[in-house]
Amino acid sequence: MTADAPRALDLEKLFAARLHAARVRPYLATALFALHTVESRWVPTMAVDPYWRCYVSPGFVDRMSVEDLAGVWVHEVSHLLRDHHGRSERVARERGLTGPGERLRMNIAADCEINDDAFGEGLVRPEGAVTPELLHLPPGELMEDYLRRFRLGPRTQSLAWLDCGSGADGRLREWDLGPDGARGLNAQERDMVRFRVAQGIKGRPGKTPAGWERWAEEAFHPPQPWRELLGAAVRSAASAPGAGEDYSYGRPSRRSAGVPGVVLPSLRRRPPRVSVVIDTSGSVSDAELGSALLEVTAISRAVGGRRDLISVVSCDSAARIADPVCRAEGIRLVGGGGTDLRSGFAAALRRRPHPDVVVVLTDGQTPWPDARPPCRTVVGLFPRGRSDGSWNEDDPDYVPDLPPTWARVVEIGSAPSVR
Repeated sequence: MTADAPRALDLEKLFAARLHAARVRPYLATALFALHTVESRWVPTMAVDPYWRCYVSPGFVDRMSVEDLAGVWVHEVSHLLRDHHGRSERVARERGLTGPGERLRMNIAADCEINDDAFGEGLVRPEGAVTPELLHLPPGELMEDYLRRFRLGPRTQSLAWLDCGSGADGRLREWDLGPDGARGLNAQERDMVRFRVAQGIKGRPGKTPAGWERWAEEAFHPPQPWRELLGAAVRSAASAPGAGEDYSYGRPSRRSAGVPGVVLPSLRRRPPRVSVVIDTSGSVSDAELGSALLEVTAISRAVGGRRDLISVVSCDSAARIADPVCRAEGIRLVGGGGTDLRSGFAAALRRRPHPDVVVVLTDGQTPWPDARPPCRTVVGLFPRGRSDGSWNEDDPDYVPDLPPTWARVVEIGSAPSVR
């Protein structure tokens, strides 16, 4: 070998570091050994892609100690377990973030989420690791929260080299092998690895950092897309026995043959009728009212697209006239006072013909009917918490009643988050 020849990747040192990482963080062992290493001279340090490949610079491995490399192993696999690539793509779409500068910000924010409690207890923090303290940010927050708290500037100038790969920020790199490259994990295999890691964390209560415990809880009970849940709840209520059913002489009952001279009606299913009660009280924001109108359109699709079978009741402390749906943007939402959706239920149930399903879109700050309505009920709840003061309805000690047990409840607008 000549003096100018590039050195080969020191796999023995690299794998010794991975073994050390697995010993000090045994709950991450499944994920660490699921990573497939790829030698790459394009990568400044170590980087991952969404398919669980770890690209490694030979020079970087030569410069680092085994203990430092162990910390880098844990850091890189944490990006994948916490789905930073998928979350970065969602944030980029929602906030209109484009360009390499914004992707660098995402990488920095993701590093802050990982590094605030990743090291110590046998795991060395690698030199140059980005922490919330470095940017004067609070610990314990998510990547999405950190993104709102800083911009690129003097404090981040020294981090321009940072590149944990497409597995950290979702932007493809020139070294990526892509979905069809060798030794990548498919979606089912990635989910299996995450589940095994979460299982290991749940089996060691109190022995893992709080961030990983929260992540494991989410992995076992992942939040589900609320719009699909709402649509499924409405469809389930509309197709339940008794909903959308009526007797008709259009097709006589087969039992008529047993009663000569008498024509008996048959029980036929018709398109279900849905009444939507929208909470228009002062505690519901304009953005939430706009979201409610979008849900009216989604509900009409969930029951087959017959908007003539859907009516809308706007209600604060009193119910307004139930409007048939022609166009969602033409619905009149009147209100702004206190909240008492019992009048909204009464108005919806007074309609003729009676609704088969009542859908209530509310923040939950309301008294509920004492008796179960004579039809299925689905409640879409706008999320609330004490921290934003939104529980206060002229009484600081006020806590709203929970929706009744006879209603199917779906939380509206809650985005999936992985901790």
